[in-house]
Amino acid sequence: MTLKMDKKALQIFLTEHFPQVADDYVVDEAGEERLVLRLAVDHRHLRPGNTVSGPTLFALADVAVYLAILSKIGPEALAVTTNCSIDFMRKPKADTDLLCEVRILKLGRALAVGEAYIRSAGQEDLVARAGLTYSIPPKGLKNMG
Repeated sequence: MTLKMDKKALQIFLTEHFPQVADDYVVDEAGEERLVLRLAVDHRHLRPGNTVSGPTLFALADVAVYLAILSKIGPEALAVTTNCSIDFMRKPKADTDLLCEVRILKLGRALAVGEAYIRSAGQEDLVARAGLTYSIPPKGLKNMG
């Protein structure tokens, strides 16, 4: 499947539609097989124990899968998460960017399923793994794209 949005278009979309979080994320790669989203870890992403908080890891996985889906279907701002399962596997480095690699496993007319793998930059070991399902709005539903 050819891409409908490249990394530049995805970054612009994020800035226009989600300005409250757009500065946190950078699309490092957007290809037919995978998307890589970067989070520059900041003190506001940390929890006691000097580690990145669970909600921050969830948000990274959620935004990354959302953008991976949009890269394939185009700017459908109304696509929404319907399910998420996340496994927290090890403590991420608090002073290192996080990278989330996404693969879309299924892209249907109404649902999309993706898997997200989060690592500290420069590390091989997974910090977290998440499986997410998104609902894709029916054609003709007014969107913000």
